[in-house]
Amino acid sequence: MKKETIKEIIRDFHSRILPQSKGRDLSIPLDTGKIVTLSGVRRSGKTYLLYETIKKLIANKIPYEKIVYINLEDERLELKMDDLDLILQGYLELYPDYPLSDCYLFFDEIQNVDGWEKFVRRIYDTITKNIYLTGSNSKLLSKELATSLWGRTVTYEVFPLSFREYLRFNEVEVDLYNSRNKALTINLFEKFLLEGGFPEVVGVKDNSLKNRILQEYFDVMLYRDIIERFNITNLPILKYLIKRLFENITNPVSVNKIYNELKSQGYKVGKNYLYECLDAAESVYLFLIVKKYNEFVLRMELGEKKAYSIDTGLLNGVTFKFSKDYGKLLENVVLLELHKKNEKVFFYKGKKECDFIVLTESGDKAIIQTTYSLTDKDTREREIAGLVEACKKFNNKEGYIITISEEEELKEEGITIKVIPCYKYFTG
Repeated sequence: MKKETIKEIIRDFHSRILPQSKGRDLSIPLDTGKIVTLSGVRRSGKTYLLYETIKKLIANKIPYEKIVYINLEDERLELKMDDLDLILQGYLELYPDYPLSDCYLFFDEIQNVDGWEKFVRRIYDTITKNIYLTGSNSKLLSKELATSLWGRTVTYEVFPLSFREYLRFNEVEVDLYNSRNKALTINLFEKFLLEGGFPEVVGVKDNSLKNRILQEYFDVMLYRDIIERFNITNLPILKYLIKRLFENITNPVSVNKIYNELKSQGYKVGKNYLYECLDAAESVYLFLIVKKYNEFVLRMELGEKKAYSIDTGLLNGVTFKFSKDYGKLLENVVLLELHKKNEKVFFYKGKKECDFIVLTESGDKAIIQTTYSLTDKDTREREIAGLVEACKKFNNKEGYIITISEEEELKEEGITIKVIPCYKYFTG
């Protein structure tokens, strides 16, 4: 019966018209000779990137029938590892004239099948190199890719929309010299700050519906991805941890403080359990963890860390309401934009603090401070002092302060400081 269901799913896909999309900045290559893996938070657009890849194959004259797409979250399947070969058997029964070696295999949300890596390795080594995977669990994927599939894969991380993509989805051209487009860009950035970049949410005008959609995302991540996948048994503890992390976005994570809070309320929980919950939340991309920069890797791994939400819309839309602290939202957005550019990001803490130390591909370091506004005298002095100290630490002659709308350039202790509005920094 499972094989018949698989055959039905394959045939149904070949009769479908693939949905249209606005297009993302990330483009998946064809014929790499590697297993192409897309990893990222749920509903960030991984499936649509697979669809776009399939469209490119069809444009390159690959017959639709030589493309197999299976969504492993389809409730009709419920496959175990031993069932995965039924996909190949079912395909061959449907299309006996097409050799599997010519086929392109797409497996969506592969982590739903325990032991999937053995099946994928076998077909890669013996049948076809044309394999595409997606998954919503970074630790699970990276563990298997680094062991069973080492050297056979190339991985791309998929995030919710960047601001440039958000403009594209809203059909606004990036042109800051056009007064109308500039006004639209500024207006949309303020919306982007609050509603985030999940593709499905863009264009939803009803705020109540928007929040319901985001709450549903959160519930699936909480119950299916974290609780079921990681066998988390103490739901109140997990919820409390996530609530505290959301409340302290952009601040250092203190598991010890959360442990003491729970202990004072009569909860019996070990610190290791809290660390396991934190690791699970990071694995499913609920949070991004930023480490304090240190030249020594071990000290960096064991040192202070900060948590950021994977999306500011999710932060505002979930049950644990986040106060409209626009300064923190802006810092979170800047961190996300840097990650979406595949940058390696750390924070600096010496006598003063600086939000982001960005390691570029060339080996240089970009020093970035964020603040909603510099109009307050104390805020201005604090942000400039932190940036200057970090620039001196890393021998940088310039640094950036990203604001919501202010723009200027100044010199401080020999350091050139460029104050740039966020919408301009990430569309330039």
